Amino acid sequence: MIAGLTGGIATGKSTVARLFQELGAHVIDFDILAHEVMRPGLKAWEEIVKFFGVEILNPDQTINRKKLGRLVFNEPEKLARLNRIVHPAVFKEDQKITAEILARDPGAVIIKEIPLLIEAGAGHLVEKIIVVYASPEVQLQRLLARGLDRDEALKRINAQAPLSEKMKWADFVIYNDGNLEETRRQVEEVYQQLVSCASVEGQ
Repeated sequence: MIAGLTGGIATGKSTVARLFQELGAHVIDFDILAHEVMRPGLKAWEEIVKFFGVEILNPDQTINRKKLGRLVFNEPEKLARLNRIVHPAVFKEDQKITAEILARDPGAVIIKEIPLLIEAGAGHLVEKIIVVYASPEVQLQRLLARGLDRDEALKRINAQAPLSEKMKWADFVIYNDGNLEETRRQVEEVYQQLVSCASVEGQ
C-alpha cells in the first residue's frame, strides 16, 4: 500500500511522517530525494548550474538551496524549469527505492512525503492521499517561530495551493493544529486502515 503525504507549509508533515514510521511504515521523503539528486556531479546538478549560474554554489560546490529558492520564489517560469530538471530524477530514485522495499516486504505500507504532490501532478505515484491540515493561524505561528518575518511567512503560505483545494483530493485528512497526542491518535487510525487495505490487496 503506497500513500502520499502532503499538506501546506508548516502543517507538520514531517511530524506526521515520523509518527507513521514509528508504527512501522516505510517513509520516503521527497525533499531528501531532491537533495540527493542535486549532489555535485550528477545530471540534475549540472543542468541546474548551467541554467542558474555558478553563483548558486557553495564553496564545496553543493547547491545553496536558499539562494536557489530566492531565485525561483517569485519567478514561475524559473520554478517550472527547476521542477522539470529535478522532478524526473526524484521520481526515478523513488521508483528504485519503492521497488527495493516491496521486494523485501510485499505487504509494506509506504508513505511518500511529497510537499507538492497535488501541484506536481504526482498522484499517479500513490494509491491513497493523506493531507495534513493546520489552520492558517497555526501555519503562521510556526513559521514565525522558525525565524521568518510576518510578510515572508505569509508569502510562503500564499505561494502554495490552498489547503482547502488539496483536501478535495484527500482520502484521509489529519488535523495537526492540536496537541501531539491528538495527532498521534489520528495517525494510528489512518495507519490501521492502510494496513487493512494492504492485506486485502495481498490476498
